[in-house]
Amino acid sequence: MATDTGIDVFEEHRPVLMGVAYRMLGRVADAEDVVQDAWLRWSRAGQDEVREPRAYLVRITTRLAIDRLRQSQARRESYVGPWLPEPLVTDFGPTVPDTAERAVLADSVSLAVLVVLESLSPLERAVFVLREAFGLPFAEIAAALERGEPAVRQLAARARRHVEERRPRFDVDPAQQRDLTERFLAAATEGDLDGLMSLLAPDVRLVGDSGGKSKAPVRVIESADKVGRFVAGAAGRGSAQTYAFRTAEINGAPALLVLADGRVDSVVQLGVRDGRIQSVYIVRNPDKLRTLR
Repeated sequence: MATDTGIDVFEEHRPVLMGVAYRMLGRVADAEDVVQDAWLRWSRAGQDEVREPRAYLVRITTRLAIDRLRQSQARRESYVGPWLPEPLVTDFGPTVPDTAERAVLADSVSLAVLVVLESLSPLERAVFVLREAFGLPFAEIAAALERGEPAVRQLAARARRHVEERRPRFDVDPAQQRDLTERFLAAATEGDLDGLMSLLAPDVRLVGDSGGKSKAPVRVIESADKVGRFVAGAAGRGSAQTYAFRTAEINGAPALLVLADGRVDSVVQLGVRDGRIQSVYIVRNPDKLRTLR
């Protein structure tokens, strides 16, 4: 049984464990399950003999997340339409005061990066998350994965190269992103196609995730003309229903929450580059919105 001290130690490290599990799995519920399983193992462990609790708990969580990821990959092959991670409300708080560190954490949890991480193997993803997001030394990662350090370094180099080649390049100015989000919302709700077009990059992409459980594009929409017309049309079709809107920090960046009857109906987040909207991410799968309020 875990002692009061053991409970305190686990709770101290819970945010890190949740951060590892979510970046590995892209779903809040799965991450919470993994952290709960890690707690059960910790509560049964000989805690007095664990010299480095954080390393021990990260190791358990990583291995559990790898197992869960391998199981979930088969389910995602049959997923209806594009897949996006489950939106996560992020607030790094005063414990992460440094701007550079905040930027690293925000980037590692961004929708764009998590989508790219889906194409990595479970081991590559684990190495990337532990190294790039949490800065763990290679020796510690090797111990967590029960691999030799040279092999882990190779996995890290391969994963980093893969991510750098595939992830979209976005600006990271939150103020500019909030401004464009507000202008995007105003143009969409007013049916202002010209206004929308002025905000969109020529090669903008719109990715909608419904999982087949609500209305959303089943394919990625590309080009300013097609994205603008889709957004204006979707906003017009929803005019008969009363919507409310509010902003929140989702996955490290400003996003728009669309509420219907008091519940979150959609999450919309923009990827911005050179002052124009490069990507529009829309999550409408109700299973991925349950944790949002």
